[in-house]
Amino acid sequence: MASASARHILVDDETVCTELKEKINAGELTFEQAAKENSTCPSGAKGGELGSFGEGQMVPEFDKVVFNDEVGVVHGPVKTQFGYHLLEVTERS
Repeated sequence: MASASARHILVDDETVCTELKEKINAGELTFEQAAKENSTCPSGAKGGELGSFGEGQMVPEFDKVVFNDEVGVVHGPVKTQFGYHLLEVTERS
């Protein structure tokens, strides 16, 4: 089974999500800062770090990005039932 490590930022608003992604990509904010200051998920306190998990442990929209898209790049906004996420895959095997 595939496994991956990722971090994410969860917010309620797609526009906020897009603005955070632009600031991260422009170097105005680090992913960790953006997560700590904006994420509504408890993982925000750890810079959005979710640790390691297997395929099927997260919601399907999340899995699709984590197990298929480029590692080390900020992806999103990804909409789930929880809100809008920015995802960064930090490792995948």
